[in-house]
Amino acid sequence: MFKHLSAVPGDPLLALIIAHRNDPNPKKIDLGVGVYKDDNGNTPVLNSVKKAEAILLQQEDSKSYLGINGAPEFATVIQELLLGKESTIIQDKRIFSAQTPGGTGALKVAADFIGANLPNPRIWVSDPTWGNHLPIFRSAGLNIETYPYYDPETNGIRFDDMIATLKAQAKAGDTILLHACCHNPTGVDLSFSQWEAITTLVKEKGMLPLVDAAYQGFGDGLDEDMAGLRHMASIIPNMLICNSFSKNFGIYRERCGGLSIIAETSEEASNAYSIIGLAIRANYSMPPAHGAAVVYTIMNDPDLKAEWTDEVSSMRNRINTLRSKLVEKLASTDVKKDFSFIRAQRGMFSYSGLTLEQVRTLRSEYSIYIADTGRMNIAGITDENIDYLCDAIATVVG
Repeated sequence: MFKHLSAVPGDPLLALIIAHRNDPNPKKIDLGVGVYKDDNGNTPVLNSVKKAEAILLQQEDSKSYLGINGAPEFATVIQELLLGKESTIIQDKRIFSAQTPGGTGALKVAADFIGANLPNPRIWVSDPTWGNHLPIFRSAGLNIETYPYYDPETNGIRFDDMIATLKAQAKAGDTILLHACCHNPTGVDLSFSQWEAITTLVKEKGMLPLVDAAYQGFGDGLDEDMAGLRHMASIIPNMLICNSFSKNFGIYRERCGGLSIIAETSEEASNAYSIIGLAIRANYSMPPAHGAAVVYTIMNDPDLKAEWTDEVSSMRNRINTLRSKLVEKLASTDVKKDFSFIRAQRGMFSYSGLTLEQVRTLRSEYSIYIADTGRMNIAGITDENIDYLCDAIATVVG
């Protein structure tokens, strides 16, 4: 039955994790895996999460199914985090939100919804984008196009090329994927003025925005990171938003996320939401409960919410401080390359500007694990390993 099947290559990032785990070098550094780490190299459980779980342990009285769209009360948490408590879109009931298994689950359901309900479904994604975007969209039968984004010469955005490509080639009814903040894998974000420009273009073209909001709070702030998304939502009548609670609540393994749909009227949003329910039923039937219960408990307890907000700030400040330290320490070596652009990037990830050859040399000779693209997880840097890292980069780069 299966004799005709051949093995396929594993995910390269997962292979990096295994290679790092098996490396006996005591100085080894993992800058590949996409999770937040503290200065001890651990991915901690937030104090606010521990307290919420203690409350749930005492109060939870059932393990029954939640229902296709998850806990109804959780939708408000999703919407207010994304759009702000005073959003007229929420007040007008033009947004409906479903609880999903992480942001990845939200993206899969959104892709299936687009593939099944939009004619000749085509989606535009940034070059580059998160590696799993492409297989998710392909699995839903979407035609994938790319728009220019990262500029390796300037370590910035090819924004003029991005606009020109979309103006010339995008069509009404096309979907455009945008990263709300902390672009993965580059760490290079659209400015607010660029959000304004792309919003104008999307409206003129009649495109559907699909916004991936995986890292809210890890850039400049919980509200600041959503400024572009909120502007677009105020102008564009229809939108899909996928968000994750893995990073900003540190609950990666709980698989907690959300899919929100915004439409021109409450009736249109409700109708589309019912169809999204069919896609959910065909995918995983119902979402897991625990992560969402933790998030809901925190967000509805003023003290826990305040503590969580402080913890998000601490994670964000640590990452941004590490960016500055990395730039300063690299500058203090004899390295000829200017790495100052890393300071301006946002979120955990950085397109480091390292070549494939340099990355592989760092891996083979120094046990420093960075993705082949040069993307490094800044959160994997610690006070203990930063000197070793910078010396190795300086030696390899020259």
